[in-house]
Amino acid sequence: MSLVVTDLTVEIGGRRVVDGVSFRVEPGARVGLIGESGSGKSLTSLALLGLASDSATVTGSVRWGGRELLGLRERELATVRGDEIGIVFQEPQTALNPIRTVGRQIAESIRIHNRGIPRREAWERAVEEARRVRLPDPEQIVRRYPHQLSGGQRQRVAIAMALACRPRLLIADEPTTALDVTIQAEILELLLQLVEEDGMSLVFITHDLAVLSQVVTEALVLEDGRVVEQGPIRTLLTEPKSAITQGLLRDATATLWKPGGAR
Repeated sequence: MSLVVTDLTVEIGGRRVVDGVSFRVEPGARVGLIGESGSGKSLTSLALLGLASDSATVTGSVRWGGRELLGLRERELATVRGDEIGIVFQEPQTALNPIRTVGRQIAESIRIHNRGIPRREAWERAVEEARRVRLPDPEQIVRRYPHQLSGGQRQRVAIAMALACRPRLLIADEPTTALDVTIQAEILELLLQLVEEDGMSLVFITHDLAVLSQVVTEALVLEDGRVVEQGPIRTLLTEPKSAITQGLLRDATATLWKPGGAR
């Protein structure tokens, strides 16, 4: 299924914070949104799935498999989220419930989109999902609470929840920014492996061009809510045209730099 975004605009308090963003994600494609803080990249991802704030006015078109998502009722959107489109946020600590074990949260994610599945089966699948995202000793770790896990382990739980129902598209919004360089590299490797295993499409959002170069094949550069440059990631790396892209290239994290671009 394809994601087709046309002239997506988000206004908050009379100000356009996303201004006419358009792009397309074909089945199996890996597309990146990159920009500095405040560029509108994360708000774009939230608007795609009806997660922008109540004060935001969202216009344009977001078509998923030919179906218009903008204007859908929350109940209909909730079915799309998780079941067809998964999303991983920057800070899993805020996405996870602190008073429930991580295994229960993964199992609940499975049961929401698989009505009638027995609790025991959902729990067993939660353990398998924990194993799939390479959590150590999954049978035991699923019995722990979020605060008992490291940042990298919490992000793996968030990924397990997002992918438990095998969505067709994954939106990853700065999923490694809060992690140290070593853990960041592990999470990136895991994400790419899972995306390839499941044949998913990917929209990856970041401010780090070095990270993006390892993950996507094409990208859009945002500044003040507008797309200022877009194209193959190799072209953006070797022939950046806009000042913002040139600045992002200068600031690219040297420790994660791998000449040759995305895999």
